[in-house]
Amino acid sequence: MTKYTLKVEKRTIFGNKIKKLRREGVIPANVFGKELQSQAIQVPQVEFDRIYKESGETNVIWLQVEGEPKERPTLIAEIHRNPITGGKMHIDFHQVNLKEKVTAHVPVEITGTSDLVESGIAVLNQSINEIEIEALPTDIPESIVFDISSMKEIGDHLSISDAKVSSNVEIKLDSELPVVSLAEPQKEEVVPEEVPVEGEVVVEGEASKEEVVEEAPKTE
Repeated sequence: MTKYTLKVEKRTIFGNKIKKLRREGVIPANVFGKELQSQAIQVPQVEFDRIYKESGETNVIWLQVEGEPKERPTLIAEIHRNPITGGKMHIDFHQVNLKEKVTAHVPVEITGTSDLVESGIAVLNQSINEIEIEALPTDIPESIVFDISSMKEIGDHLSISDAKVSSNVEIKLDSELPVVSLAEPQKEEVVPEEVPVEGEVVVEGEASKEEVVEEAPKTE
């Protein structure tokens, strides 16, 4: 298993001054955990982006906090983003005990192909994008895979019960919930063209009856 290690510094800058950090390519962050006082830190964005691209939010990231002798095992709890640009504004790291189970949300991954979808006879509807699970931090899967190759007819579906996960992973959702299904394509509604009433002549650019034309003032 790959070990992801990220060097971070303790943060002493707060409030409006945080904007200066972001301009310098540093992301403000916090580490929190069970029976642990929240610690303000700052993360180099380039290094975080490199690790995050490989680890995602389901792998343990070991934080090397400046001045601390031991690394902290963490999971990414949340990445706060700018609603306009999508840039990373703040990161919350959850420090975990590797011997205690945690709850996590794992993305759904769709694999395989459906002949009906490929031919346009059916569309694939996905109703669940993430699945809540409980497992030890090191047992959290990167994704939960659903293979749609077995879906042959409109109405076929795959449910939570079809998820293939390790026995070390407990899914917290109802097993009967549908994840993906095949449905008929929606027919486009045809809007009838407006037919002019008999005797009514429409002239492009003609002023409507409601328009009032003001007369030019008379010169005395």
